[in-house]
Amino acid sequence: MKVLVVGGSKGIGKAATELLLEQGHVVIVAARSNDEISHLPVEFIEMDVTGDVSALEDIDALNGLLYCPGSINLRPFHRLTDEDFQSDFDLNVQGAIKTLQTTMKSLKEGNGSVVLFSTVAVQQGMAFHASVAASKGAIEGLTRSLASEWAPDIRVNAIAPSLTDTPLAEGLLNNDKKREASEQRHPLKRVGRAEDIASLAVHLISDQGSWITGQVIGVDGGMSRLR
Repeated sequence: MKVLVVGGSKGIGKAATELLLEQGHVVIVAARSNDEISHLPVEFIEMDVTGDVSALEDIDALNGLLYCPGSINLRPFHRLTDEDFQSDFDLNVQGAIKTLQTTMKSLKEGNGSVVLFSTVAVQQGMAFHASVAASKGAIEGLTRSLASEWAPDIRVNAIAPSLTDTPLAEGLLNNDKKREASEQRHPLKRVGRAEDIASLAVHLISDQGSWITGQVIGVDGGMSRLR
């Protein structure tokens, strides 16, 4: 497969990049920096999804696309500004839209599959998550709409993780007390690992996931379903 991993230099995106390479696939990483993946045999495109994504136009016949950028902007609703909501939307939703519009032809040529990322907070309802849940809720709607519109040529799914141990979540897990509290909130009594999420993402774009589309799948240690 030839797979584009947007935001593939850190966290879940990096874990997916490494797994794809282990399986022998061709990987293109689009990110703001390749500092953490400079040792990996990938094609790198320096790009900020909140800006110009036209560098993706030259990619042909994509078999998979993972859109991994995300934000964790947790504040009381009354402290969230217009700029907070706009920033989260630009990164999580508008960036995905621009990426998908730019690569749609390539994905169709490659009979491709797309994986986007939501959050457990969309369906669960969590205090202080208004901004990120609003933007990720839009991602879930986009997932289902595009899966319908693009079938049967392109499959589109989303993964909705709970708290995962990545650089993005460092501030929520930066001491033993915080980590233990987060682990205890999950029925499986641990937070997620980047590899937990990446393995499903890679499965979804592979031939093994070829009868799955339009789904939002929780990978959340039981958070969204169990009490």
